[in-house]
Amino acid sequence: MNRQSQAAVLFLLGAALLHAGTTDLYLRYVKAGLRPLLLASGAILIVTALATAWYEHRRTKTKREQEQQEADAATHAHPEHAHPEHAHPEHSHPEHAHPEPRVSWLLILPLLALILVAPPALGSYSATRTGTALQEPLAYPSLPATDPLPLSVVDYAGRAVYDHGRTLTGREVRLTGFVALDHEGTPYLVRMALNCCAADAQPVKVGLTGDIPPVLQPDTWLTITGTYTPRTTHDPVNNGPIPFIKVTTATPTPTPRDPYDESWNN
Repeated sequence: MNRQSQAAVLFLLGAALLHAGTTDLYLRYVKAGLRPLLLASGAILIVTALATAWYEHRRTKTKREQEQQEADAATHAHPEHAHPEHAHPEHSHPEHAHPEPRVSWLLILPLLALILVAPPALGSYSATRTGTALQEPLAYPSLPATDPLPLSVVDYAGRAVYDHGRTLTGREVRLTGFVALDHEGTPYLVRMALNCCAADAQPVKVGLTGDIPPVLQPDTWLTITGTYTPRTTHDPVNNGPIPFIKVTTATPTPTPRDPYDESWNN
């Protein structure tokens, strides 16, 4: 892969990053707070690609001019060399450049995957094979008087387990997440929590009890309203705590713009 090809790959990668960063596509890969860095990276790659292409063009042009000047000088110094039949045998065959290894073109496969394939957000398959990542919150901020109270799955689970529902008792809450079913058929409302990117996403689960729809399909997104219940269980994968919520209503909802929950580290 020569310099011009490298510049083309860099340009395409930078363009792909800018495209992802200026749309919601980037949310499939990284948390929303990393958007400025993603855009900056794309811009830097494009500038680097253009600079590389310009430098290589100038270098090639200069090399050709020097070769032409040397050839003209040799012709004036030795006029007999101007005729091909008097050329020295050692110059009759041009040098053969070594071909670039073709395996280097495999480097563009991840780029093509980024451009052509938009992977879905992690769902029930990952959630049921990974233990709950619930962590004890550092603090429990005061909750507004809104009714029903909108909470993230992570916030509800942390208050239910580690604060024993003290700030949730007597409140109707609203949660949004996707459905996952364990091997016994127990339904969970799940949100994948991020540290920085989808590669380190881990599930936080809330068990569903009460007025549950008779048929639940994994990966269906639901907005539920319900009330706190002290019932808890342990995740069969890592024995982590899973609180429950007593459901009063459950409504299918479209996949949110940002399918991951970032409140885990906020």
